[in-house]
Amino acid sequence: MSKITAAITGVHGYLPETVVTNHDLAKMVDTTDEWILSRTGISERRIMKNGASSDMAAEAVKGLLAKKGLSPLDIELVILATVTPDYPFPSTANVVCDKVGMTNAWGFDLKAACSGFIFALETGTKFITSGTHKRVIVIGVDMMSSIIDYEDRATCVIFGDGAGAVLLEPNEEGLGVIDAVLKTDGSGRKYLIQPAGGSANPPTIKTVENRDHFVKQEGKAVFKFAVTNMADVSAEIMERNNLTSETVDWLVPHQANLRIIDATAERMGLSKDKVMVNIQKYGNTTAGTLPLCLWDWEKQLKKGDNVVLSAFGGGFTWGAIYLKWAYNS
Repeated sequence: MSKITAAITGVHGYLPETVVTNHDLAKMVDTTDEWILSRTGISERRIMKNGASSDMAAEAVKGLLAKKGLSPLDIELVILATVTPDYPFPSTANVVCDKVGMTNAWGFDLKAACSGFIFALETGTKFITSGTHKRVIVIGVDMMSSIIDYEDRATCVIFGDGAGAVLLEPNEEGLGVIDAVLKTDGSGRKYLIQPAGGSANPPTIKTVENRDHFVKQEGKAVFKFAVTNMADVSAEIMERNNLTSETVDWLVPHQANLRIIDATAERMGLSKDKVMVNIQKYGNTTAGTLPLCLWDWEKQLKKGDNVVLSAFGGGFTWGAIYLKWAYNS
């Protein structure tokens, strides 16, 4: 009997219609298009004006099901990665199941910031390889505009809103997720955090007045950790699986900063034509960046391609996944 692996068999995304350019932000805070572009690689981002994370996720899932010719009732499990849930509870995964009609599925949210999608993908993989589930949807979605301070130049220029979803199914051809290296370091929380709203600092009039419900970031410290750790873990996954710069077909890097992406690709020895980059269009959509890259590049991916997904996020969280692409579009 062939070993069962968990393969991505479909991908779809959703982006809000509203586009916010660097020139738009320059009217809100002391910045310029050149300043943002030179430091981040971002030209514009999408913002959800009406709705919530569940609405973006539901649209991504509906598109995925239509593409695959599946009924919502065919889905058994939904794992949703986000740091911007609709509510503290119930889980946004449950809300999405309701909105899409996936009444045969159970689901839960996973919170690992910008690494959320790869953490969720590896989690979903285990349900497939155990033999207990046949169809698992993994979603990465964030409505970062809901927790960003548009008076804070350090954060408002970076983030955007968006969602992506993939379908995981069993594979017996040796395709799909092969290996994962996932890491966390909670001491990094002081550098990138949403200070208020949880049990450590519950909502009060004072926390609102102090703007503590918005993302706070020490950019230089986060950049230093991200450059080192995202590159290290990407190199580690290559070494563990005897991959070389020639045999890696694609790097799917978290879209946080173009300089971090370039440093990771350089450490892996990859040319720019092997690196998926859409940060200029969407900014950092947190858990949404990796599936949105896969969606944008789906038609260029070929069955059997060696793909490395790599991310770094607040917390700190970081990791890489090596998979073999399972289908031709």
